[in-house]
This record gives sequence, structure tokens and C-alpha cells, in this order.
Amino acid sequence: MSAFRLLGAVTRKELLDGLRDRRSLVTLVFSTVLTPVLLGVLLSTTAGSQRGAEDLALPVVGAEHAPAFVHWLGQQTGVRVVPGPADAEKAVLDRVEDVVLIIEPDFMERMSRAQTAEVKLVAESSRDRARPKISRVRALVGGYAGQLASLRLIARGVAPGIASPIRIEDVEVSSSQARLAALLSFLPLLLVIAGLVGGMQIAIDSTAGERERGSLEPLLLNPVPRWVIAGGKWLAASALGCASVLFSLVITVSVLRRIPWHDMGIRFRVTDGELFSLLLLLLPLAMLLAAVVLFASTFARSFKEAQGYMGMLMLVPMLPGMLATMYPLSRRPWLAPVPILGQYALASDVLGGQPPGAAGYLISGVAALICAVALVALTARAMTREHIVFGR
Repeated sequence: MSAFRLLGAVTRKELLDGLRDRRSLVTLVFSTVLTPVLLGVLLSTTAGSQRGAEDLALPVVGAEHAPAFVHWLGQQTGVRVVPGPADAEKAVLDRVEDVVLIIEPDFMERMSRAQTAEVKLVAESSRDRARPKISRVRALVGGYAGQLASLRLIARGVAPGIASPIRIEDVEVSSSQARLAALLSFLPLLLVIAGLVGGMQIAIDSTAGERERGSLEPLLLNPVPRWVIAGGKWLAASALGCASVLFSLVITVSVLRRIPWHDMGIRFRVTDGELFSLLLLLLPLAMLLAAVVLFASTFARSFKEAQGYMGMLMLVPMLPGMLATMYPLSRRPWLAPVPILGQYALASDVLGGQPPGAAGYLISGVAALICAVALVALTARAMTREHIVFGR
């Protein structure tokens, strides 16, 4: 039998053994589905908060003390003034209202004297949902105060520009697609973790698990090259890891298409083809991560010990992923040959609407596979050592 047929036989054997563990499969599917769903809930909640700030029902206590101010508020786009609760602080603490505006009884009297009038903004800034509304109300009150200040200066024959020697004009140069890419910068990290978790079970069970059960010895007694055995285990773990990435991406794309991006001022222009092109970047990386887990698990004496190693191995894809969310890696094609960092950098380009050329996909994929094959070779070499085969 040729070596490649033996390789296929070992791969099928490991896959069948891994697929028989229904509990692990259920856990894998649940974790793969849960992450995109939680992502969708988080983004939908953020969009709902932005929409709530734009279509603002503003409770006002003491509206009769400032009819002109309240009328001006009601004329602003998306603002609807409603009567405030009797106890504003209790209503906010009980989360009946997100923000309440209180106008003091002496508002008109102080205005007539050109004095500073006070209004109270009752809010709970620790609530993420309330922050967009709080910012909107602050901007409204500040805008009205600015208009009154200008009118007071004009009434005294003073140009309003004297009080504002410098005026800031915001010029936003980032595109909607760039803001979307920044918002979805953690998406590649989620898919990479899905690939790592997907191949982890088979990689650990086929090395540390077999070593603990004593089934690794008779397997290695067969007249089969060590690289065939290590390669079959790696391909089996890679197959499940790649399937996990694909399944997670399908669920994620379905979730992203149902998020009201327009409420956050973003146009979702990433096509399904561009999203699925992430597979060309992440599938080789999933195979590399399967090789990393396989190599590390070979030195573990038990399944539990190998699982202890996974806490440290999880940092391998997570640290570059967190770096990518904090420090922009887009438009850095020279990172393509660097495993993990290259995939994150090119994924940022895809989400930013500037997918790399075929050379970028090829270089990053080949670099990851070369590292994976090197680790499999090291694993095969480790299987020739007596303390690995017979040590428990």
C-alpha cells in the first residue's frame, strides 16, 4: 500500500473516532453558533441605541417654565417632547426612562435678566444603552445655549464671532466602509478561534488521549512511516477545524445581513463573495493551528494535561487578533508571509473593501502551510522517542 493511501486510511480512522464523540460535537456546534448569535445581538443592540437617540422621546419636567425652549426642542429633527415623571431620579434608577430633563422654576426670570439659567439632566451614564441619548440631549441644550448667547451679543451690538475666535469644523475623511471594517475588526478573531476549537478535540484525543489509554504504542508498531501517522492525525484535525470555520462563517454572514446597519450610519457593502474569500485566508490558518495543537499535545501524558496546555495555546491566535482590533493592520501587504498576523492584516483589507490580489492569498496560505508541515514533521520525529511513546 502506498504511503498516500496509508495517509488517507489514518485520516479516515481519526475522523471516525472523533465523530463518534457526540458530546464533543454538540459542544462544538453550540459554541460555533453561539458566538455569531451573540455578535448579532450586540450589534443589533448598539444599532437600537443609535436609533433611540435619533428618534428621541425626551421627558421634560417643568416644561411650563420655559415654553420657548421646549418649543425649540420639539422642532428639532426626531425629537418629541413628552411630560416627565414626578420623580425623575427614581424613574431613571428604575430604568423606566433613560434620560430626563428638568427645567427650574426660575428659568424665565434668569433669562430675562441675562443670567445663566440652569437645567438638570438626570441620567445613568453607566448604561451603554443610555449614552447615545445623553449625548444627544447635551448637544441639544448646548445648541440652544449657543443660539441664545449669539442673540445676546447681537442685542448689545457685539459680533458673535468675537466670543468664538476659533471654530472647529469636523471633516470626516473615513469612508463608511472603513468604519464598518473597524467595527468588524474582531470578526477574523472569532473565526480563527472557531478553527482552533474545531480541530482541538481530535488533535488532543489522537495524541495525548491515545497515549493515556495506551493505544498509541500498538498504532506505532505498525509498519507505517511516522510522518504518515502524524500527517493523518493532522489532516483529520484540520478537516474538522476547517469545517468549523466554514460553518461559523455561514452563520456569521446570515447574522450580519440582518443587522440594521443604517441605524449606525453605516452602509454594509461587503458582498458575500468578499466575506467568503476570508476562507482563503483562514482555512490554511486553521490547518496551522491544528498542527500547533497536535505538536503540543504530543508531549502531554494525559488528555487533562493537554487541555491545560490549551490555555496557553489560545494566546497564539488571540494576542495578534487583539492587536489587530487595537492597532490597524490594513494596507500592510508585507505582513502576508507572517503566519497569523498576515491573515489578520489581509482580512482587514477584505472587510475594508480593498481585498488583496491573488498573490496575497497565495503567499499567506503557503506560509501557513509550510509552518504547519514543519510542525507535523516535528511531531513525527517526537513519535520516535521512547519517552513519548512509552511514558505515561
